Amino acid sequence: MASIRVAPSRAQRALNLLRTVNSASSSCPCHSNPQHHHNAHHALNPFAGNRRKLATPADMSQQKEYAFEMAASSIRFGPGCTKEVGMDFKNLGAKKVMVVTDETVRQLDAMKQVQEGLDREGIPFEVFSKTRVEPKDYSIREAIDFAKPYGPDAFLAVGGGSVIDTAKLMNLYTCCPDADFLDFVNAPLGKGHPVTAKLKPLIAVPTTAGTGSETTGTAIFDLVDKKAKTGIAHRNLKPTLGICDPINTRTMPSAVHASSGLDVLCHALESWTAIPYYERTPRPSNPINRPAYQGANPISDIFSLQALRSTIQYLPRAVADPDDWEAQSNMLLAATLAGVGFGNAGVHLCHGMSYPISSQNPGYKHVGYNVTQAIIPHGVSVAVTAPAVFKFTGASNPERHLQAAEAFGVDTSQVKKESAGEVLSEALANFLVKLGDQPRGLKALGFNNGHVDMLVEGTIPQARVLMLAPNLDVSGGQEEREQLRGLFTDAMEY
Repeated sequence: MASIRVAPSRAQRALNLLRTVNSASSSCPCHSNPQHHHNAHHALNPFAGNRRKLATPADMSQQKEYAFEMAASSIRFGPGCTKEVGMDFKNLGAKKVMVVTDETVRQLDAMKQVQEGLDREGIPFEVFSKTRVEPKDYSIREAIDFAKPYGPDAFLAVGGGSVIDTAKLMNLYTCCPDADFLDFVNAPLGKGHPVTAKLKPLIAVPTTAGTGSETTGTAIFDLVDKKAKTGIAHRNLKPTLGICDPINTRTMPSAVHASSGLDVLCHALESWTAIPYYERTPRPSNPINRPAYQGANPISDIFSLQALRSTIQYLPRAVADPDDWEAQSNMLLAATLAGVGFGNAGVHLCHGMSYPISSQNPGYKHVGYNVTQAIIPHGVSVAVTAPAVFKFTGASNPERHLQAAEAFGVDTSQVKKESAGEVLSEALANFLVKLGDQPRGLKALGFNNGHVDMLVEGTIPQARVLMLAPNLDVSGGQEEREQLRGLFTDAMEY
Protein backbone atom coordinates (compact mmCIF):
# COMPACT_ATOMS: atom_id res chain seq x y z
CA MET A 1 0.00 0.00 0.00
CA ALA A 2 1.43 3.36 -0.99
CA SER A 3 2.22 5.74 1.84
CA ILE A 4 0.15 8.90 2.03
CA ARG A 5 2.00 12.26 2.42
CA VAL A 6 0.08 14.88 4.33
CA ALA A 7 0.91 18.46 3.38
CA PRO A 8 2.02 20.52 6.36
CA SER A 9 -0.42 23.11 7.60
CA ARG A 10 0.20 26.83 7.01
CA ALA A 11 1.14 27.23 10.68
CA GLN A 12 3.57 24.32 10.48
CA ARG A 13 5.19 25.72 7.33
CA ALA A 14 5.64 29.08 9.04
CA LEU A 15 7.15 27.39 12.09
CA ASN A 16 9.57 25.43 9.91
CA LEU A 17 10.61 28.60 8.15
CA LEU A 18 11.27 30.42 11.40
CA ARG A 19 13.36 27.50 12.64
CA THR A 20 15.39 27.59 9.45
CA VAL A 21 15.96 31.35 9.65
CA ASN A 22 17.01 31.33 13.30
CA SER A 23 19.18 28.22 13.15
CA ALA A 24 21.31 29.05 10.13
CA SER A 25 24.39 31.22 10.37
CA SER A 26 25.04 33.90 7.79
CA SER A 27 27.17 32.88 4.86
CA CYS A 28 26.59 36.14 3.03
CA PRO A 29 29.87 37.96 2.35
CA CYS A 30 28.09 41.28 2.80
CA HIS A 31 27.37 40.48 6.45
CA SER A 32 30.80 39.09 7.16
CA ASN A 33 32.41 42.26 5.81
CA PRO A 34 30.91 45.42 7.36
CA GLN A 35 32.56 47.63 4.73
CA HIS A 36 30.75 45.81 1.90
CA HIS A 37 27.08 46.55 2.32
CA HIS A 38 24.05 47.36 0.26
CA ASN A 39 25.30 45.55 -2.83
CA ALA A 40 23.03 44.28 -5.57
CA HIS A 41 22.32 41.16 -3.53
CA HIS A 42 20.75 43.26 -0.78
CA ALA A 43 19.07 45.60 -3.21
CA LEU A 44 17.03 42.61 -4.32
CA ASN A 45 16.54 41.14 -0.87
CA PRO A 46 17.63 43.28 2.09
CA PHE A 47 17.06 40.38 4.46
CA ALA A 48 19.13 37.80 2.56
CA GLY A 49 21.73 36.24 4.79
CA ASN A 50 20.39 38.10 7.83
CA ARG A 51 20.06 34.92 9.91
CA ARG A 52 21.89 35.68 13.11
CA LYS A 53 20.74 33.88 16.21
CA LEU A 54 18.94 36.08 18.69
CA ALA A 55 21.26 37.23 21.44
CA THR A 56 20.79 36.41 25.07
CA PRO A 57 20.35 39.49 27.30
CA ALA A 58 23.89 39.07 28.63
CA ASP A 59 25.59 39.65 25.28
CA MET A 60 23.33 42.25 23.67
CA SER A 61 26.07 44.90 23.69
CA GLN A 62 28.21 42.75 21.40
CA GLN A 63 25.40 41.89 18.99
CA LYS A 64 24.55 43.70 15.79
CA GLU A 65 21.04 45.00 15.29
CA TYR A 66 18.46 42.66 13.77
CA ALA A 67 15.39 44.93 13.45
CA PHE A 68 14.44 48.44 12.44
CA GLU A 69 11.47 50.61 13.34
CA MET A 70 9.65 53.23 11.28
CA ALA A 71 8.21 56.27 12.98
CA ALA A 72 6.93 59.45 11.34
CA SER A 73 4.30 62.06 12.01
CA SER A 74 0.98 62.00 10.26
CA ILE A 75 1.26 64.32 7.26
CA ARG A 76 -1.33 66.45 5.55
CA PHE A 77 -0.16 67.95 2.27
CA GLY A 78 -1.97 70.45 0.06
CA PRO A 79 -2.23 74.15 -0.80
CA GLY A 80 -4.49 75.93 1.67
CA CYS A 81 -4.71 73.17 4.29
CA THR A 82 -3.28 75.49 6.99
CA LYS A 83 -6.80 76.82 7.55
CA GLU A 84 -7.82 73.43 8.99
CA VAL A 85 -5.54 73.68 12.02
CA GLY A 86 -8.18 75.17 14.34
CA MET A 87 -10.47 72.21 13.63
CA ASP A 88 -7.57 69.84 14.33
CA PHE A 89 -7.08 71.25 17.81
CA LYS A 90 -10.81 71.18 18.47
CA ASN A 91 -10.84 67.53 17.40
CA LEU A 92 -7.98 66.90 19.84
CA GLY A 93 -9.96 68.53 22.64
CA ALA A 94 -7.32 71.23 23.19
CA LYS A 95 -8.19 74.04 25.62
CA LYS A 96 -4.91 76.00 25.76
CA VAL A 97 -2.52 76.04 22.80
CA MET A 98 1.05 77.34 22.87
CA VAL A 99 1.84 78.77 19.43
CA VAL A 100 5.57 78.85 18.67
CA THR A 101 7.02 80.99 15.86
CA ASP A 102 9.70 83.62 15.20
CA GLU A 103 9.49 87.37 14.65
CA THR A 104 9.72 87.08 10.86
CA VAL A 105 7.10 84.35 10.43
CA ARG A 106 4.78 86.12 12.89
CA GLN A 107 4.18 88.76 10.22
CA LEU A 108 3.41 86.25 7.46
CA ASP A 109 0.14 84.83 6.16
CA ALA A 110 0.83 81.40 7.70
CA MET A 111 0.49 82.90 11.18
CA LYS A 112 -2.60 84.84 10.14
CA GLN A 113 -4.17 81.60 8.92
CA VAL A 114 -3.48 79.65 12.14
CA GLN A 115 -4.64 82.47 14.41
CA GLU A 116 -7.86 82.88 12.46
CA GLY A 117 -8.38 79.11 12.58
CA LEU A 118 -7.93 78.97 16.36
CA ASP A 119 -10.18 82.01 16.89
CA ARG A 120 -12.85 80.51 14.65
CA GLU A 121 -12.99 77.42 16.86
CA GLY A 122 -12.84 79.47 20.07
CA ILE A 123 -9.57 77.92 21.25
CA PRO A 124 -7.44 80.11 23.57
CA PHE A 125 -3.76 80.41 22.68
CA GLU A 126 -0.58 82.21 23.63
CA VAL A 127 2.18 83.10 21.14
CA PHE A 128 5.91 82.70 21.73
CA SER A 129 7.73 84.48 18.89
CA LYS A 130 11.28 84.81 20.22
CA THR A 131 12.56 81.62 18.64
CA ARG A 132 16.13 82.04 17.45
CA VAL A 133 17.23 80.95 13.98
CA GLU A 134 19.80 78.17 14.60
CA PRO A 135 18.79 77.82 18.28
CA LYS A 136 21.21 77.98 21.20
CA ASP A 137 20.67 76.14 24.47
CA TYR A 138 19.90 79.44 26.20
CA SER A 139 17.23 80.35 23.61
CA ILE A 140 15.65 76.91 24.13
CA ARG A 141 15.65 77.44 27.91
CA GLU A 142 14.01 80.83 27.48
CA ALA A 143 11.25 79.23 25.40
CA ILE A 144 10.73 76.47 27.98
CA ASP A 145 10.50 79.03 30.79
CA PHE A 146 7.84 80.88 28.79
CA ALA A 147 5.73 77.75 28.26
CA LYS A 148 5.78 76.27 31.78
CA PRO A 149 3.65 78.91 33.57
CA TYR A 150 1.06 78.87 30.78
CA GLY A 151 0.57 75.12 31.12
CA PRO A 152 -0.60 74.40 27.55
CA ASP A 153 -2.32 71.15 26.70
CA ALA A 154 -1.14 71.33 23.06
CA PHE A 155 1.56 73.00 20.94
CA LEU A 156 1.53 74.53 17.47
CA ALA A 157 4.80 75.32 15.64
CA VAL A 158 4.67 77.67 12.66
CA GLY A 159 8.01 78.25 10.97
CA GLY A 160 11.18 76.55 9.83
CA GLY A 161 13.17 73.81 11.50
CA SER A 162 14.41 76.09 14.28
CA VAL A 163 10.83 76.88 15.32
CA ILE A 164 9.64 73.28 15.10
CA ASP A 165 12.67 71.98 17.04
CA THR A 166 12.18 74.62 19.73
CA ALA A 167 8.51 73.64 20.07
CA LYS A 168 9.47 69.97 20.46
CA LEU A 169 11.72 70.83 23.40
CA MET A 170 9.19 73.18 24.96
CA ASN A 171 6.77 70.25 24.86
CA LEU A 172 9.31 67.82 26.33
CA TYR A 173 10.46 69.93 29.27
CA THR A 174 6.95 71.21 30.05
CA CYS A 175 5.88 67.57 30.38
CA CYS A 176 9.08 66.72 32.34
CA PRO A 177 9.33 69.83 34.55
CA ASP A 178 11.79 68.30 37.02
CA ALA A 179 14.24 66.99 34.41
CA ASP A 180 17.72 68.41 34.13
CA PHE A 181 18.29 69.99 30.72
CA LEU A 182 21.07 67.53 29.85
CA ASP A 183 19.04 64.44 30.81
CA PHE A 184 17.77 63.85 27.28
CA VAL A 185 20.58 65.50 25.30
CA ASN A 186 22.44 63.09 23.01
CA ALA A 187 25.40 61.34 24.61
CA PRO A 188 28.27 61.96 25.14
CA LEU A 189 27.46 65.69 25.48
CA GLY A 190 24.36 64.84 27.51
CA LYS A 191 23.01 61.85 29.40
CA GLY A 192 21.02 60.48 26.46
CA HIS A 193 18.07 59.21 28.54
CA PRO A 194 15.11 57.88 26.52
CA VAL A 195 11.92 59.93 26.59
CA THR A 196 9.38 57.89 28.52
CA ALA A 197 6.86 60.65 29.32
CA LYS A 198 3.70 61.06 27.27
CA LEU A 199 3.99 64.45 25.57
CA LYS A 200 1.24 66.88 24.57
CA PRO A 201 -0.05 66.96 20.99
CA LEU A 202 2.17 69.04 18.67
CA ILE A 203 1.13 70.21 15.22
CA ALA A 204 3.90 71.55 12.97
CA VAL A 205 3.30 73.91 10.06
CA PRO A 206 6.58 74.27 8.14
CA THR A 207 7.22 77.53 6.29
CA THR A 208 10.51 76.33 4.77
CA ALA A 209 11.24 73.35 2.56
CA GLY A 210 14.29 71.78 4.12
CA THR A 211 14.57 70.32 7.59
CA GLY A 212 11.76 67.77 7.45
CA SER A 213 11.39 68.46 11.17
CA GLU A 214 7.62 68.13 10.82
CA THR A 215 8.13 64.36 10.44
CA THR A 216 10.96 63.56 12.87
CA GLY A 217 11.66 63.11 16.56
CA THR A 218 14.87 65.15 16.36
CA ALA A 219 15.56 68.65 17.72
CA ILE A 220 18.94 70.34 17.14
CA PHE A 221 20.60 73.28 18.95
CA ASP A 222 23.99 74.69 19.96
CA LEU A 223 25.39 73.70 23.35
CA VAL A 224 27.27 76.94 23.82
CA ASP A 225 29.73 76.05 26.59
CA LYS A 226 30.83 72.93 24.68
CA LYS A 227 31.14 74.85 21.39
CA ALA A 228 29.24 72.01 19.77
CA LYS A 229 25.93 71.51 18.08
CA THR A 230 23.90 68.64 19.46
CA GLY A 231 20.28 67.83 20.15
CA ILE A 232 17.72 65.40 21.43
CA ALA A 233 16.42 62.52 19.33
CA HIS A 234 13.57 60.25 20.32
CA ARG A 235 10.42 59.04 18.57
CA ASN A 236 8.21 60.55 21.28
CA LEU A 237 9.31 64.04 20.19
CA LYS A 238 7.83 63.77 16.71
CA PRO A 239 4.86 66.03 15.95
CA THR A 240 1.39 64.55 16.05
CA LEU A 241 0.67 66.09 12.66
CA GLY A 242 2.67 67.95 10.04
CA ILE A 243 0.61 70.36 7.95
CA CYS A 244 2.57 70.83 4.73
CA ASP A 245 0.98 73.70 2.85
CA PRO A 246 3.01 74.77 -0.21
CA ILE A 247 1.51 78.26 -0.01
CA ASN A 248 3.49 78.82 3.20
CA THR A 249 6.86 78.37 1.47
CA ARG A 250 6.20 81.01 -1.18
CA THR A 251 7.52 83.75 1.08
CA MET A 252 10.98 82.15 1.31
CA PRO A 253 13.77 84.33 -0.13
CA SER A 254 15.91 82.69 -2.82
CA ALA A 255 18.84 82.24 -0.42
CA VAL A 256 16.61 80.42 2.06
CA HIS A 257 15.23 78.21 -0.72
CA ALA A 258 18.79 77.28 -1.62
CA SER A 259 20.15 76.52 1.84
CA SER A 260 16.97 74.71 2.93
CA GLY A 261 17.06 72.63 -0.23
CA LEU A 262 20.70 71.70 0.35
CA ASP A 263 19.66 70.29 3.71
CA VAL A 264 17.15 68.09 1.88
CA LEU A 265 19.87 67.03 -0.57
CA CYS A 266 22.19 65.90 2.22
CA HIS A 267 19.41 64.29 4.25
CA ALA A 268 18.65 62.14 1.23
CA LEU A 269 22.26 61.33 0.31
CA GLU A 270 23.39 60.56 3.85
CA SER A 271 20.45 58.33 4.74
CA TRP A 272 20.81 56.54 1.38
CA THR A 273 24.51 55.81 2.04
CA ALA A 274 24.44 55.23 5.82
CA ILE A 275 25.56 51.84 7.09
CA PRO A 276 22.66 49.36 6.98
CA TYR A 277 20.64 48.87 10.14
CA TYR A 278 21.86 45.28 10.55
CA GLU A 279 25.48 46.44 10.90
CA ARG A 280 24.78 48.84 13.76
CA THR A 281 25.72 47.95 17.32
CA PRO A 282 24.69 47.51 20.03
CA ARG A 283 21.43 45.66 19.69
CA PRO A 284 19.12 47.22 22.31
CA SER A 285 18.19 45.11 25.32
CA ASN A 286 14.84 46.91 25.35
CA PRO A 287 13.14 48.39 22.25
CA ILE A 288 12.75 51.74 24.02
CA ASN A 289 16.52 52.09 23.67
CA ARG A 290 16.56 51.57 19.90
CA PRO A 291 17.80 54.90 18.51
CA ALA A 292 15.80 57.06 16.16
CA TYR A 293 18.73 56.94 13.72
CA GLN A 294 19.12 53.23 12.95
CA GLY A 295 20.97 52.97 9.63
CA ALA A 296 19.74 52.53 6.07
CA ASN A 297 16.74 50.24 5.74
CA PRO A 298 14.43 49.17 2.90
CA ILE A 299 11.62 51.57 3.81
CA SER A 300 13.77 54.66 4.35
CA ASP A 301 15.56 53.87 1.08
CA ILE A 302 12.37 54.49 -0.90
CA PHE A 303 11.82 57.92 0.66
CA SER A 304 15.48 58.97 0.51
CA LEU A 305 16.06 58.12 -3.14
CA GLN A 306 12.87 59.83 -4.28
CA ALA A 307 13.74 62.92 -2.20
CA LEU A 308 17.18 63.01 -3.85
CA ARG A 309 15.74 62.81 -7.36
CA SER A 310 13.12 65.48 -6.65
CA THR A 311 15.66 67.86 -5.11
CA ILE A 312 18.01 67.58 -8.07
CA GLN A 313 15.09 68.25 -10.43
CA TYR A 314 13.31 71.04 -8.59
CA LEU A 315 15.74 72.92 -6.33
CA PRO A 316 17.52 74.82 -9.14
CA ARG A 317 14.12 75.90 -10.47
CA ALA A 318 12.85 76.98 -7.03
CA VAL A 319 15.99 79.06 -6.44
CA ALA A 320 16.01 80.64 -9.90
CA ASP A 321 12.33 81.60 -10.11
CA PRO A 322 10.35 82.73 -7.05
CA ASP A 323 7.13 82.29 -9.04
CA ASP A 324 7.75 78.64 -9.94
CA TRP A 325 5.01 77.22 -7.70
CA GLU A 326 5.40 73.71 -9.08
CA ALA A 327 9.08 73.59 -8.11
CA GLN A 328 8.41 75.07 -4.66
CA SER A 329 5.60 72.61 -3.95
CA ASN A 330 7.75 69.70 -4.99
CA MET A 331 10.61 70.89 -2.78
CA LEU A 332 8.28 70.94 0.24
CA LEU A 333 7.22 67.40 -0.63
CA ALA A 334 10.88 66.38 -1.09
CA ALA A 335 11.74 67.81 2.33
CA THR A 336 8.98 65.75 3.93
CA LEU A 337 9.99 62.59 2.07
CA ALA A 338 13.61 63.07 3.14
CA GLY A 339 12.42 63.66 6.71
CA VAL A 340 10.76 60.25 6.79
CA GLY A 341 13.89 58.71 5.27
CA PHE A 342 16.58 60.23 7.47
CA GLY A 343 14.31 60.41 10.51
CA ASN A 344 14.59 56.63 10.70
CA ALA A 345 17.80 55.82 8.83
CA GLY A 346 19.81 58.78 10.10
CA VAL A 347 22.46 61.04 8.64
CA HIS A 348 26.23 60.77 9.02
CA LEU A 349 29.36 62.75 8.12
CA CYS A 350 27.99 65.87 6.41
CA HIS A 351 25.78 66.57 9.40
CA GLY A 352 28.30 65.46 12.01
CA MET A 353 30.92 67.80 10.53
CA SER A 354 28.41 70.64 10.03
CA TYR A 355 27.77 71.11 13.73
CA PRO A 356 31.23 72.50 14.63
CA ILE A 357 31.26 74.45 11.35
CA SER A 358 28.13 76.30 12.50
CA SER A 359 29.11 76.69 16.14
CA GLN A 360 32.71 77.77 15.38
CA ASN A 361 31.74 80.29 12.69
CA PRO A 362 34.68 82.70 12.35
CA GLY A 363 32.33 85.54 11.38
CA TYR A 364 30.68 84.52 8.11
CA LYS A 365 27.26 85.99 7.31
CA HIS A 366 25.46 84.31 4.44
CA VAL A 367 24.17 86.51 1.64
CA GLY A 368 20.39 86.80 1.55
CA TYR A 369 19.70 86.16 5.25
CA ASN A 370 17.99 89.06 6.99
CA VAL A 371 19.76 88.71 10.34
CA THR A 372 22.25 90.94 12.14
CA GLN A 373 24.47 88.21 13.62
CA ALA A 374 27.03 86.12 11.75
CA ILE A 375 25.37 82.98 10.43
CA ILE A 376 26.22 79.91 8.41
CA PRO A 377 22.79 78.49 7.49
CA HIS A 378 22.45 74.84 8.37
CA GLY A 379 22.04 73.69 4.76
CA VAL A 380 25.19 75.57 3.77
CA SER A 381 27.23 74.10 6.64
CA VAL A 382 26.10 70.61 5.65
CA ALA A 383 26.62 70.87 1.89
CA VAL A 384 30.02 72.55 2.03
CA THR A 385 31.69 69.26 3.01
CA ALA A 386 29.56 66.99 0.80
CA PRO A 387 31.97 66.65 -2.14
CA ALA A 388 34.77 65.58 0.24
CA VAL A 389 32.49 63.30 2.27
CA PHE A 390 31.08 61.24 -0.59
CA LYS A 391 34.48 60.90 -2.19
CA PHE A 392 35.56 59.36 1.14
CA THR A 393 32.54 57.06 1.57
CA GLY A 394 32.38 55.82 -2.02
CA ALA A 395 34.44 52.68 -1.49
CA SER A 396 32.04 51.42 1.19
CA ASN A 397 29.22 50.96 -1.28
CA PRO A 398 30.06 51.79 -4.91
CA GLU A 399 26.66 50.70 -6.23
CA ARG A 400 24.73 53.16 -4.09
CA HIS A 401 27.12 56.02 -4.81
CA LEU A 402 26.80 55.36 -8.54
CA GLN A 403 22.99 55.28 -8.26
CA ALA A 404 23.17 58.68 -6.57
CA ALA A 405 25.45 59.97 -9.34
CA GLU A 406 22.91 58.75 -11.91
CA ALA A 407 20.27 60.88 -10.17
CA PHE A 408 22.48 63.90 -11.01
CA GLY A 409 22.40 62.84 -14.66
CA VAL A 410 25.79 61.14 -14.81
CA ASP A 411 26.21 58.27 -17.27
CA THR A 412 27.80 55.63 -15.03
CA SER A 413 27.71 52.74 -17.50
CA GLN A 414 31.47 52.85 -18.03
CA VAL A 415 32.48 53.94 -14.53
CA LYS A 416 34.59 51.54 -12.48
CA LYS A 417 33.40 50.81 -8.95
CA GLU A 418 36.59 52.19 -7.42
CA SER A 419 35.77 55.57 -8.97
CA ALA A 420 32.22 55.76 -7.55
CA GLY A 421 33.02 58.21 -4.75
CA GLU A 422 35.01 60.51 -7.01
CA VAL A 423 32.25 60.53 -9.64
CA LEU A 424 29.54 61.39 -7.09
CA SER A 425 31.81 64.03 -5.54
CA GLU A 426 32.27 65.73 -8.90
CA ALA A 427 28.53 65.58 -9.67
CA LEU A 428 27.77 67.19 -6.31
CA ALA A 429 30.34 69.95 -6.78
CA ASN A 430 28.94 70.78 -10.23
CA PHE A 431 25.40 70.89 -8.83
CA LEU A 432 26.45 73.28 -6.04
CA VAL A 433 28.34 75.57 -8.40
CA LYS A 434 25.43 75.78 -10.83
CA LEU A 435 23.03 76.55 -7.97
CA GLY A 436 24.88 79.84 -7.46
CA ASP A 437 25.92 81.90 -4.41
CA GLN A 438 27.25 78.86 -2.57
CA PRO A 439 30.61 78.99 -0.77
CA ARG A 440 33.00 76.67 -2.61
CA GLY A 441 34.54 75.13 0.47
CA LEU A 442 35.38 76.01 4.05
CA LYS A 443 37.86 78.74 3.02
CA ALA A 444 34.95 80.75 1.62
CA LEU A 445 33.38 80.63 5.10
CA GLY A 446 36.53 82.07 6.68
CA PHE A 447 38.12 78.83 7.86
CA ASN A 448 41.72 77.82 7.18
CA ASN A 449 43.96 74.86 8.00
CA GLY A 450 44.61 76.34 11.43
CA HIS A 451 40.97 75.69 12.34
CA VAL A 452 41.01 72.01 11.41
CA ASP A 453 41.97 70.56 14.80
CA MET A 454 39.17 72.46 16.58
CA LEU A 455 36.68 71.38 13.91
CA VAL A 456 37.77 67.77 14.41
CA GLU A 457 37.36 68.01 18.19
CA GLY A 458 33.89 69.50 17.68
CA THR A 459 32.95 66.57 15.45
CA ILE A 460 34.16 63.71 17.66
CA PRO A 461 31.25 64.07 20.17
CA GLN A 462 28.67 63.60 17.39
CA ALA A 463 28.64 59.85 18.03
CA ARG A 464 24.93 59.54 17.26
CA VAL A 465 25.52 60.30 13.59
CA LEU A 466 29.17 59.31 13.18
CA MET A 467 28.34 55.70 14.11
CA LEU A 468 26.35 55.52 10.86
CA ALA A 469 29.20 56.78 8.67
CA PRO A 470 30.66 54.17 6.32
CA ASN A 471 34.46 53.83 6.27
CA LEU A 472 34.90 55.90 9.43
CA ASP A 473 36.78 54.53 12.44
CA VAL A 474 34.45 55.51 15.30
CA SER A 475 36.71 54.54 18.21
CA GLY A 476 37.24 58.16 19.18
CA GLY A 477 40.99 57.60 18.89
CA GLN A 478 43.78 58.87 16.70
CA GLU A 479 42.65 57.02 13.57
CA GLU A 480 39.23 58.71 13.65
CA ARG A 481 40.86 62.10 14.20
CA GLU A 482 43.19 61.58 11.24
CA GLN A 483 40.30 60.61 8.99
CA LEU A 484 38.29 63.68 10.05
CA ARG A 485 41.34 65.90 9.67
CA GLY A 486 41.72 64.66 6.10
CA LEU A 487 38.04 65.30 5.37
CA PHE A 488 38.10 68.87 6.69
CA THR A 489 41.30 69.57 4.76
CA ASP A 490 39.77 68.21 1.55
CA ALA A 491 36.67 70.32 2.16
CA MET A 492 38.62 73.59 2.26
CA GLU A 493 37.85 74.16 -1.44
CA TYR A 494 36.16 72.42 -4.33
